[in-house]
Amino acid sequence: MLNSQKMRKQAPELDPLRLGTGWKTEDLGKPQIIIESTFGDSHPGSGHLDKLVEAARCGIHQAGGFGARYFCTDICDGESQGTDGINYSLVSREMIANMIEIHASATPFDGGIFIASCDKGLPGNLMALARLNIPSIIITGGTMAAGPELLTLEQLGKYSAQYARGEIKEERLQWAKENACPGCGACSFIGTASTMQIMAETLGLALPGSALLPAESPQLAEYAAAAGKRAVELAMEGLRPSDIVTKESLENAVLVHAAISGSTNALLHLPAFAHELGIEIDGDMFDRLHRGTPFILDIRPSGQWPAEFFYYAGGVPAVMEEMRDKLHMDVMTVTGKTLGENLEALRKNGFYERCRQMLESANLRYGLHLTPKDIIRPADAPLQSDGSIAVLRGNLAPDGAVIKHTACPKTMFHAVLRARPFDSEEECLDAVLCHKVKKGDAVLIRYEGPKGSGMPEMFYTSEAISSDKELGSSIALITDGRFSGASTGPVIGHCSPEAQEGGPIALVEADDLIEIDIPNRRLQIVGIANQLRTPEEVEAVLEERRTRWKPKEQRYKKGVLRLFAEHAVSPMKGAYISYK
Repeated sequence: MLNSQKMRKQAPELDPLRLGTGWKTEDLGKPQIIIESTFGDSHPGSGHLDKLVEAARCGIHQAGGFGARYFCTDICDGESQGTDGINYSLVSREMIANMIEIHASATPFDGGIFIASCDKGLPGNLMALARLNIPSIIITGGTMAAGPELLTLEQLGKYSAQYARGEIKEERLQWAKENACPGCGACSFIGTASTMQIMAETLGLALPGSALLPAESPQLAEYAAAAGKRAVELAMEGLRPSDIVTKESLENAVLVHAAISGSTNALLHLPAFAHELGIEIDGDMFDRLHRGTPFILDIRPSGQWPAEFFYYAGGVPAVMEEMRDKLHMDVMTVTGKTLGENLEALRKNGFYERCRQMLESANLRYGLHLTPKDIIRPADAPLQSDGSIAVLRGNLAPDGAVIKHTACPKTMFHAVLRARPFDSEEECLDAVLCHKVKKGDAVLIRYEGPKGSGMPEMFYTSEAISSDKELGSSIALITDGRFSGASTGPVIGHCSPEAQEGGPIALVEADDLIEIDIPNRRLQIVGIANQLRTPEEVEAVLEERRTRWKPKEQRYKKGVLRLFAEHAVSPMKGAYISYK
């Protein structure tokens, strides 16, 4: 007997309350599918999801089930950048997962559909899906189109910094603001939103070929309807997320992450998701699998084209075809078939021909002449041969720190720099824009980790640096906070342990010497007062400073950020809330 029918026998009020909500008597005995979405007026990635909810609901109805709509919308990192609002970004992932857990656990459901597009909404839904472990399927909300001149939102930081430095006029900045987001969908670059849509399909939790479709495409609603039908079948079959997601499918996701130069925030989201299923992964797994894996996707911010072109080149299936020799092809997926069987079916059903037709239309629209291989490079002719992420360690980051080296100038792959520490992003950004930061500086922003301020993004500061022709290739930005998936330049995040916990980043003083060595994965303090010292001498100085250090007063006295500060685990483990 389905769980929903068992619960009807236990709770006599359930039927009348659902009838009062608009259900029909005949609906009560059908397989019950919860449709969770982040639909809301919060941002372009969620504003259109109601259409996908209705398409999925129709598919459920056609398959003999009943779909119940629940909503838990997400916030937009872009809208809160540069304000204290960004401090709420990462913890919102936890709250979305918690609210969905409440929705689906308080009343009975036999299966679930989870619809989201963006940075914290999709990871929050993934965590909830894993925690609930009922037969489930993900529908991703797709990507927005590029604006004129192939303008995409991640370029706004550059325009803003150029205006602040007097390099462009206000009219040009205003033009960029008015044209960067021409419609709905996730921002059109491989930021966290696009990365996590790709991860959902790679993990086998979304229908093959469905991730990162143009949001305005009629195919997206068709996929949603097909997902609705499949959700009812999953409920009857009893195929659960724990039957699909394994260590092997997570390895597939990390390998694809390397191939696409995915957002560094995936190092927070995939471990947090895996933890919900009792699988522990960490930054070391990313570092190990990225080594020697070809980076093949020529999409911004590490490449040159907007993200809508990803699908035109064949999307996730095309990337996986290039990665076949590295992937576990026998992992189970939400279709009830293996990854290898899904890819074979796509080759036979005209999927790639349809993608090429979309690319031809886009070429005409934008005046381009791109082929699929211009966008998704062959694995034997990659943009880079060593993945995209490195985990650095040393006496500055004993537990690790993360850099996307595909977005970092080669001049910064090995450097010794002067420390310029700041205790907040606001102080640092002002110093960068006012030219107080100089060539050869290692700029540190600390007390911005999960326990310090909620682990906000340092996007404006990273863009101010990377858009400066001199600074972008001669300084580094190191933080216990994190970066937007759009960030480029010599930026190192997730520095752990964080400053609020007394990590070494809290002990750095001006004119300490910081060594960055990406090939050898090192991030360490190698000198004091502009003088190189032995490791033993440096450690002695740090130990003396440690005796004088005191944690900052807790910034948030109540609410979710106080909860997050008290219970978040290390960023290198996923920064999820733990009650141990």
